Amino acid sequence: MEYALLGPSGVRVSRLCLGTSLFGVAPEPAEAVKLVHAALDHGVNFVDTADSYGDLPHFDRPGVPPHHERESAEEILGRALRGRREQVVLSTKAMEPVGPGPNDRGLSRRHLMAQLDRSLRRLGTDHVDLFHAHHPDPDTPLDQTLAAFDDMIRQGKVRYAALSTYPAWQVTHALWICAERRLHAPVAVQTRYNLFDRTPEQELIPACRRFGLSLTAFSPLGGGLLAGPAKEYSGERRWGGGGFTAPQLGVAAALRSHAAEWGLPPAHLALAWVLSRPTVASAIIGPESVAELLDALPAAGLRLEPAQLAALTAIESYPKTADQMIAKRRSAHG
Repeated sequence: MEYALLGPSGVRVSRLCLGTSLFGVAPEPAEAVKLVHAALDHGVNFVDTADSYGDLPHFDRPGVPPHHERESAEEILGRALRGRREQVVLSTKAMEPVGPGPNDRGLSRRHLMAQLDRSLRRLGTDHVDLFHAHHPDPDTPLDQTLAAFDDMIRQGKVRYAALSTYPAWQVTHALWICAERRLHAPVAVQTRYNLFDRTPEQELIPACRRFGLSLTAFSPLGGGLLAGPAKEYSGERRWGGGGFTAPQLGVAAALRSHAAEWGLPPAHLALAWVLSRPTVASAIIGPESVAELLDALPAAGLRLEPAQLAALTAIESYPKTADQMIAKRRSAHG
């Protein structure tokens, strides 16, 4: 396993981070514990979770106990980390709804403090290394959220603050507030980033480069589409959403074409490409079994040639559907 610095923290994290959003669903609890142990045994030291993962209704699917009968992802992860907590850079988040009450969500001081204590109990630890604002909260002034994070750090319950799914202008605003008020500033930004979602390249990556923050990429395999044939529950369907779009299918077809030409698994290409991008410290993967984890690990050390990286980067200019891709190839060959 290889490691990268996480922003200005001085902490090194594994280039692949173990994501736990589906813990308790896929994998089920016993397999999830085995998965965590296997990841640690193979050098993964970065694990990402959230207070809303695993036991909410939108994770329900046939063949799995309903949400009110499931443990949270944090509880399963806490059990898996017993005796091994110090090996892990542990990341969690708060903001998403976790109950029916009017204050069971958001980034208010009240909610953040309550959720951090809840997460610490469920994880079986006295601190988390990285605590994210899971999404922007339009109802809470940003300075209040950042002040709450600063207090958590001063209390010793959090080591570093971070942001998730924030646009570049809000990241910049947060850094200005922290500089003006001498608060502990966020060290990283978590965002969706993959071959068919290149939005971070427009403003977020330039902002992270300018201010020295790291980016951690979730959904680097596009919900599984870029790993190969789609599973029944992949993409947004994992959370009750829809399927893949025609442009996404076109990108996946182009990736498979390159993979066949170069003799490499599509998933390795997709992960290696994300890890090659500026400011990306780690790519968050969500394997559903130990076998899937072991299949993904070689991507952390894969070094693609400049021409290969250029070809992958250019995929967005390819035809946007598989049918168009086939038609273009046929026309090129007469």
